Amino acid sequence: MKNIFKIVGAFFMILFVVGCSTKKDAFLNRNFQAMATKYNVLYNGNEALKKGLLELNSNYSDNYWQRLPIEPLKIDELALPGVKLDKDISPKEFEKAEEKAVKAIQKHSMLIARQERNSQIDDAYLLLGKSRYYSKRFVPALEAFNFVILNYPNADLIDETKIWQAKTLIRLQNEEQAIENLNNLLKDKELKDKIKEQAHTAIAMAYVKKDSLQQVINHLKKAILADNNNEQTARNLFILGQVYREKKLIDSSNISFQELINFKKAPFKYKIHAYIEKAKNVSTKEEALATIAILKKLLKDRDNRPYLEEIYYQLGAIENKIGLEGAIEYYKKSLQASKTTNLQKEITYQSIGDLYFDKAKFVTAGLYYDSILNITKEKHTKRIRRLTRKRNNLNEVIFYEKIAKTNDSILKVASMSKEEQIAFFTGYIEKLKANEELLQQKINTGSAFYNSNNLNEENSNAGKWYFYNIQAVGFGEQEFQRVWGNRPLEDNWRLSDKTQLNLENSKTNITQKNDVINTPEKLKLPYYLNKVVTSKHKIDSITKERNDAYFKLGIIYKEQFKEFSLATDKLEKLLTFNPVSTLLLPTKYHLYKIYSHQNNKKAILLKNDIINTYPNSKYAKIILNPNEVLNNDSEITPKDEYAAVFYEYKDKLYEEVIKKTTIAISKYEGEKIVSKFELLKAYAIGKKEGLEAFKKALNFVAMNYPNTEEGKKALEVINTIKTKI
Repeated sequence: MKNIFKIVGAFFMILFVVGCSTKKDAFLNRNFQAMATKYNVLYNGNEALKKGLLELNSNYSDNYWQRLPIEPLKIDELALPGVKLDKDISPKEFEKAEEKAVKAIQKHSMLIARQERNSQIDDAYLLLGKSRYYSKRFVPALEAFNFVILNYPNADLIDETKIWQAKTLIRLQNEEQAIENLNNLLKDKELKDKIKEQAHTAIAMAYVKKDSLQQVINHLKKAILADNNNEQTARNLFILGQVYREKKLIDSSNISFQELINFKKAPFKYKIHAYIEKAKNVSTKEEALATIAILKKLLKDRDNRPYLEEIYYQLGAIENKIGLEGAIEYYKKSLQASKTTNLQKEITYQSIGDLYFDKAKFVTAGLYYDSILNITKEKHTKRIRRLTRKRNNLNEVIFYEKIAKTNDSILKVASMSKEEQIAFFTGYIEKLKANEELLQQKINTGSAFYNSNNLNEENSNAGKWYFYNIQAVGFGEQEFQRVWGNRPLEDNWRLSDKTQLNLENSKTNITQKNDVINTPEKLKLPYYLNKVVTSKHKIDSITKERNDAYFKLGIIYKEQFKEFSLATDKLEKLLTFNPVSTLLLPTKYHLYKIYSHQNNKKAILLKNDIINTYPNSKYAKIILNPNEVLNNDSEITPKDEYAAVFYEYKDKLYEEVIKKTTIAISKYEGEKIVSKFELLKAYAIGKKEGLEAFKKALNFVAMNYPNTEEGKKALEVINTIKTKI
């Protein structure tokens, strides 16, 4: 019996040795090598490829604010020869898959008489190309696919290989060749549905690169009809809906999204976003109300919790679109539901900021814009650059509003009697004590924090966690900077001198260092009474600063933001302060311009006041001669005219410059270039009439155009003159 086992064992050993040979074209050799290739090396390689794809997909996140890519593969930089690549973050499993493919080719290839006898080698080359493709090494991937097509034209996977070849050509920006190759493939009437779907999807990818949206639609629809891959079919339906919307075909877009919603086998992420995308297509109030009801129903489904921030945001967007009042509330709920810092969060901040901006609440809008700029990781995108410019335009408003508010408060207290001041500060101290008690209670319980120094109408809701209230957080950051300055993120940040820290009593020491919580002197009446301004010189200085702020706010609201109601409010209030003459006349003139624009009868009263009270002023002359022009040549642009006058200034023709700039200022009144003419005129006056006239002209530019480069330059020159004299 033992001899029989030995004989059988020896027989199989001989078969193994004979079969291992890749040089002999025999039935046993071919099948042995094919079996070893398929079930050993290629099996492990394909498993590695699957794991790599799972990791790749888990790390990939779609941006639903843009049209989705047909193939979810992020390409940071094109993998062409000579082009420096970004750091490779592709899963290492693709490298392993490539190694297995190379091993299969090197160890199991049976190239005999220029013909490959191992039927699995073409599969190995396909695996090699795929692993390189997903590693974003497209040139070597294309080499692998081309090798199969050239050397194995009758391979079982030849059609699939041609599709991968075309996809690689698309990645290498050779869309025309890819389309031609795929169209030739589709001429085969016996293609399987799987191949048809992949081919039409790949052609759609090529037409996306060529920006031929109608062709994208045509081929996506054909790919959807094949319906072989649930993931890709759902993605194609979603993209089809987005493309229809881009082409303003809203009904077709809604049909595509609804078809995706009804597609039972579609992945959930596409279904839920189909509801959201369909909501973006709302155009009438009836549609909006119906969509709001659907979205509210989605909020109640526990499965939709990961998408709450997007659903809440869309509810806010619809409410804003049709003029309902709940937009800001929904946007804030979106922020509360947000778990991470992402694009959705940035866009929600921006939407709230824009709403406040449109309501002319510029300070609050600025806080929300700041929140975006603090969290964004895409500093150099067009969206962020545009937002930065918009935020920078608010700097002066925020700056002067703060001065106006602070100085108003100081002057109000200074004007009170001693008894009124005592009553005022006593009430303030009581509020501080109540807020500190609440703050200490929350600290002791470890529940939440809020900024007691910045309670107002919009952040006084004590039932909400402090960090959910974005405006409170913004004010809190400003207060922190004011109290503590710029502190590094480190342990015991409150201490400027770390050597003073007593480790045994660190908790006690830190509490004592916290000036915000433990400030007994701020809870005593003398602390405030001693700070009341009583010096006439200081009061006059604060009054002047306050009046300048009101005037500049009026001009900014009028010229930059076209908020005539806000401008009127600031300028009218300034008149009640009895400002100095250098402010009084320009204030009346700008109010006259606003009222004239509004056809308000007050314009006539102001006009008569300026003409009669200040008959020799520049403003009176502008009012009396508004239609005076330089010439009737309409082809000359304001820039051309400015350039011509500027060259006369360089030629020292100062009298001509003064005359022509005066006419140009009247001619182009209301346009941005007027400030340039005003500054040029001021320089010409200085050259012709001397220092005092120069200072007066510069002051006119600085006062009337404070938010322009010319106004700032005039103020800079005035300050320079003061230091020189």
